[in-house]
Amino acid sequence: MGEVYGYDTQAEEQGLSPEERLRFHQEHSRPVMEKINPLLAAQFDEKKVEPNSGLGAAIRYVVRHWDRLTLFLHQAGAPLDSNLVERALRKAILHRKNSLFYKTENGAEVGDLFMSLVHPCELNDANPFDYLSLGIRRDSRGDGAGDPSCSCERVTACGR
Repeated sequence: MGEVYGYDTQAEEQGLSPEERLRFHQEHSRPVMEKINPLLAAQFDEKKVEPNSGLGAAIRYVVRHWDRLTLFLHQAGAPLDSNLVERALRKAILHRKNSLFYKTENGAEVGDLFMSLVHPCELNDANPFDYLSLGIRRDSRGDGAGDPSCSCERVTACGR
């Protein structure tokens, strides 16, 4: 799998479009993936892995979901993994755990408000402090004009 991720890094460095990236993966990654699938199935057939073990459960998962795990070989723009989604969910779960320690309901609402502002900034590679400052400056001026010194315009555009 490291080889496949290496190919994906190459495709990203070359700035390939989703269609070009698909063709690149079909040419380079498909042979690697075609070697992995029978190797995994053989682990049970040759009794090298106990089906009820943790490794056996992981292998069963991969074999059972093979079509979805290799979607990047069939559909342009499909990611290799779901890391981006998992990072976003992790952030929400961490906030939920932290919210247990708010002392008041109002404090919890303020915490939720800040997380709803900070998280989109992080997803768009913008500085949350700059984004919040821009919002305060716009609100205090009342003109809604953008501040060219702030790199937060892409976050603001997402919120409209």
